[in-house]
Amino acid sequence: MLFGLFGQLAGNAQAQSTAAEASMPAEVQQALPQAEALGQTRLRVWGFQIYDARLWVAPGFRAQRFEQHGAALELTYLRAFAAADIAARSIAEMRRSADISVAQAAQWQQEMKRVFPDIKPGDRLLGLHMPGVGASFWFNSRPVGEIADPAFARLFFGIWLSPQTSEPAMRKALLAGAAP
Repeated sequence: MLFGLFGQLAGNAQAQSTAAEASMPAEVQQALPQAEALGQTRLRVWGFQIYDARLWVAPGFRAQRFEQHGAALELTYLRAFAAADIAARSIAEMRRSADISVAQAAQWQQEMKRVFPDIKPGDRLLGLHMPGVGASFWFNSRPVGEIADPAFARLFFGIWLSPQTSEPAMRKALLAGAAP
């Protein structure tokens, strides 16, 4: 969401926990009424602040089986990005966890460009992982679309939650309160 976007700048990205606690967005309260905040962090790459990330999860969430649980990931951007760049970088990050055919990558990239807007500093993009169904997305609290593909959702949320993430410190911070 979105998203290890600056892995292209260098492999030494840092994630740091943010001090600010914020309330649960209304869209998370509505979609996952029993959700609990699990972790938050800020992605920095070579000193550039990229985005703040927060994760909410459904009761019973297990880090090693994240794809089996409802979860909401919120990214509050600190820099501007074009939707096409977000989609392209997301595909590159998703390929860290699985082989994705050229045709499948092209389809998912088109879906993401349909759903994700261009981003400016302060914009908030929230994704909801719906196990076995796919993913829904909100931009600044407005619904912007769904991608009804469980494989897409698993790999997309794996950008942050999979052990194969390019940002292990970010994963650790987001999953700080999770059972293994």
